[in-house]
Amino acid sequence: MTKLIVFTDLHMVPEGTKIIGLDPYQRLLAGIEHVNRYHADADRVIFTGDLTHRADTLSYERLHGLLAKLVPPAAITIGNHDYRDRFLETFSHVQPDENGFVQQAIDFDDCRVVLLDTLFAPPYDYPLSHAGYLCETRLAWLDKTLASAGSLPVLLFMHHPPHKTGFTGMDAIRLSNEHAFYDLVLKHGNVRHIFAGHVHRTIGGSHRGIPFSIFKSPVHQQPMPFDAPNASLSVDEPAAYGIVVVTEEGLQVHHEDYEIAKLDSAIA
Repeated sequence: MTKLIVFTDLHMVPEGTKIIGLDPYQRLLAGIEHVNRYHADADRVIFTGDLTHRADTLSYERLHGLLAKLVPPAAITIGNHDYRDRFLETFSHVQPDENGFVQQAIDFDDCRVVLLDTLFAPPYDYPLSHAGYLCETRLAWLDKTLASAGSLPVLLFMHHPPHKTGFTGMDAIRLSNEHAFYDLVLKHGNVRHIFAGHVHRTIGGSHRGIPFSIFKSPVHQQPMPFDAPNASLSVDEPAAYGIVVVTEEGLQVHHEDYEIAKLDSAIA
């Protein structure tokens, strides 16, 4: 059974900087220590973008040092708060695909894991580049990757949700060519689950018949009112990561709010 840990929306900042009074470094460090303690047997720890808050080199370097503390191996893609070339300069061990995008396919005995690069840049024109996009080159790569999966069910990991989630502000900057994406995915029929971030909320459901899960951030979360037009609102709620376990019958998706528990065990 393949076990995957999922972190999204790390929003790393330079030392001494905080977001709404929260330190992204300390919150992610606590999450990494939690994973090392309870899930050191994980097959991968997947990071689905918004690795930094301002895409600056100092933040990438700080994150690089922090991820070196992980016991399980990591797999990384990027989001709208990232800068593709700057990320690859610091994370030189991450091999982009043949076209320079930060995406890859990883095969396990019971599934194929696919990480997609949904960053709509360069040019880095805000707010346009906050929305996600899969260009024809990336769609062709996904088409080939799904076609070559054989009998393995495919799990897709991406930063931008490929459909509306109910949050007005975030939906305005979701994956902008969702119909082309889903038409391609449904053509192959082997995608068992789609995982995303971006919204800073725990959301689950299905879209066009495919189950999906969206995970919260280890730093700050999206306020719950659905109709807020501002996509930059943040609230201080417990940090979280996801746990995905592939089973013989399907898969399980767990949400670990690792800052909530204060005791290692409960005594009945």
